[in-house]
Amino acid sequence: MLSNQEKQKSLKRRFLLILGLLVFGSLAILGLVLIFWNGMPLDMPKTTRQLFGGVMIIYALLRFPRLLRKDTNEK
Repeated sequence: MLSNQEKQKSLKRRFLLILGLLVFGSLAILGLVLIFWNGMPLDMPKTTRQLFGGVMIIYALLRFPRLLRKDTNEK
């Protein structure tokens, strides 16, 4: 049976998980805002804005599995 120390995540791992979730959520929300907010005060053509929003969402999705991967340096 695993001891309590082995079950708990380290403080560093917990902090990086929370930070990573915040970055993931921010990138995904920013991508959705760029795609769907038509009145955005940004001087970009609509297709460029939608393409940039899509790239932001794809980048957020590519970063997500890195949050769940176990660090090789951890015990």
